[in-house]
Amino acid sequence: MNSLKPYVLFLILILIPFFSNSFFVFVNSITSFSSSSSDNEYTTFFDAITSFNSKSSLNAGKNKTSSSSSSSRAPSSSCKVWDVTCSEAVLGLSRNPENVEWIKGLRRKIHENPELAFEEYETSKLVRAELDRMEIEYRYPLAKTGIRAWIGTGGPPFVALRADMDALPIQEAVEWEHKSKVSGKMHACGHDAHVAMLVGGAKILKNREHLLKGTVILIFQPAEEAGNGAKRMIEDGALENVEAIFAVHVSHEHATGIIGSRPGPLLAGCGFFRAVISGRKGLAGNPHHSVDPILAASAAVISLQGIVSRESNPLDSQVVSVTSFNGGNNLDMIPETVVIGGTFRAFCNTSFYNLLQRIEEVILEQASVFRCSATVDFFEKESTIYPPTVNDDRMYEHVKKVATDLLGPPNFRVVPPMMGAEDFSFYSEMVPAAFYYIGVRNETLGSIHIGHSPYFMIDEDVLPFGAAVHASIAERYLIEHG
Repeated sequence: MNSLKPYVLFLILILIPFFSNSFFVFVNSITSFSSSSSDNEYTTFFDAITSFNSKSSLNAGKNKTSSSSSSSRAPSSSCKVWDVTCSEAVLGLSRNPENVEWIKGLRRKIHENPELAFEEYETSKLVRAELDRMEIEYRYPLAKTGIRAWIGTGGPPFVALRADMDALPIQEAVEWEHKSKVSGKMHACGHDAHVAMLVGGAKILKNREHLLKGTVILIFQPAEEAGNGAKRMIEDGALENVEAIFAVHVSHEHATGIIGSRPGPLLAGCGFFRAVISGRKGLAGNPHHSVDPILAASAAVISLQGIVSRESNPLDSQVVSVTSFNGGNNLDMIPETVVIGGTFRAFCNTSFYNLLQRIEEVILEQASVFRCSATVDFFEKESTIYPPTVNDDRMYEHVKKVATDLLGPPNFRVVPPMMGAEDFSFYSEMVPAAFYYIGVRNETLGSIHIGHSPYFMIDEDVLPFGAAVHASIAERYLIEHG
């Protein structure tokens, strides 16, 4: 019997660690369950994303063995094939407290000093200073104040990310510490956030440059609001070698951090017209001695409404709106000329340019019916015609995949088309492209007002996530197309 004691002692020494470890795992699981069940709702978008990626990491590791200390280390992956550790690495960089404060500070500097179309000199200077600090090469100027920067191998494939830089001629009505310092000018459409997110994305990509399988082109573009800066950037070589391009716009339609897009037409083509209808001036009491342009202009306005209602496919959304009618102020005189004007919009190029043609035909013909003459100006020399923004199906799927993997399936939405217009459409006519929205709506902060409102503001918590989405879209594109 005594001869068995050494063996029994040996077995006890082996089994003690096993049972003790199981006990601690059991206790830990109870604690975790209790903690999670007591807090069913995430307090911030940061918490929601952290939880989603933690769950993804656990699920991804079910069939793998790992040491207990692995969770405390930064995720390591070559990212030859994108996986959850790649998403975690990008999100980790974007959520770094120093980076969060830096990107918010950058946006606030731009917000305080808004600049209108083709006047973005200080904004461009600030961006170039950040690129210099990160040792990112760039070419400047394009389109007067624009920048084309690049990160990666310098070779193909080439994928582009774009941000617009210009502000609006609006007096800011939001009272806060970083209110616009320039009277009558304001970043009322979120372009300050667009720039900050792209510079933030550049910082992430530069940190991961050794993993890039090609080249990311960063396009900082002037004059989206007026002047078709995109068209000028293309003329100056912004899309040289580029195979695909992506861009984001903040949206108050969606809660902070929600990504929204759709395949095909997303934003309408937009144009403006101004028509001068000329007759012969005369006293209103003797109309037979005049040729009345008011009557001709009125007939033209009525007839223009028939283009969409009677000539267009009801399933093909189009708009023709007359928004201006000016015949002078003399109540006792038939004027010599009447000026009318308005806008037209459509979701496909064929319909858009058909509207342009029919608007001109209707105005000219209606003027002649009433013995008047007319001219129609579509401001083509002023570059106010924006084609429809149409998302390439494959590029849309890429955005959807990246957003879903990075932020979780609940944080991606398929959105309806909108009648707004964007000069990103010029890029989408040249190369496969995808345009998407990122939500900034936060009722607690008052971030509820649409673009071009003097009360416009954003939830700045979106900035690091916008940067992470930018970086992930570009890096994953290079992995999959390299």
